[in-house]
Amino acid sequence: MMKILVVDDEYPIANLIKETLEGTGEYSCTCVYDGEEASNAIENAVFDLVLLDVMLPKINGFELIEYIREYDVPVIFLTAKADVRDRVKGLRLGAEDYIVKPFDRIELIARVEVVLRRFHKFAEKIHVCDVVIDPISRSVVKDGKQIELTYKEFDLLMLLVKNKNIALYRETIYERVWGDLYDDDTRTVDLHINRIRKKLGFEKQIQTVFKVGYRFVE
Repeated sequence: MMKILVVDDEYPIANLIKETLEGTGEYSCTCVYDGEEASNAIENAVFDLVLLDVMLPKINGFELIEYIREYDVPVIFLTAKADVRDRVKGLRLGAEDYIVKPFDRIELIARVEVVLRRFHKFAEKIHVCDVVIDPISRSVVKDGKQIELTYKEFDLLMLLVKNKNIALYRETIYERVWGDLYDDDTRTVDLHINRIRKKLGFEKQIQTVFKVGYRFVE
């Protein structure tokens, strides 16, 4: 299921977008209502797409998109601004599309599908060693056999694989997968890592990095 972050300070519109997209059965939406909340959400979770209003409290959309680009997440601007100069500015800053409010629900779904397809979010399966990961169905297959992972185990595996050969701090892993601040006393990350290693036979692939955390290598 695709994860979408909806950033709009108008609660009815944000909720309408959430209801529309989740009604297709293909998306899970998180709504936030100002730029600061949005930056925190992006730091603490992995999203496939951001629907971003321009006129936001605290940090506006044009400022926020420069921060979002560091996470390689596509952005569609949602705004009441119909001025061509604003649309051009948004596109030049890196937005994939620009929808002027009010918009038709069918149009919203179609534009979201086009951008996600452009970013290969709908079709690409990930092949690592003898394992095939399907981000859409959240399924994992090893040697033709389905491997059952919990929700957090799957998110953790995806984080490691997407950051192949990069040492990730335990704090970063915990905050990205569990969406909360890391507690030095918790062994949640270590326990989940050990379960993934055993289930997938990834004892060599998921390496422990001394005093840091973990790294995935093929």
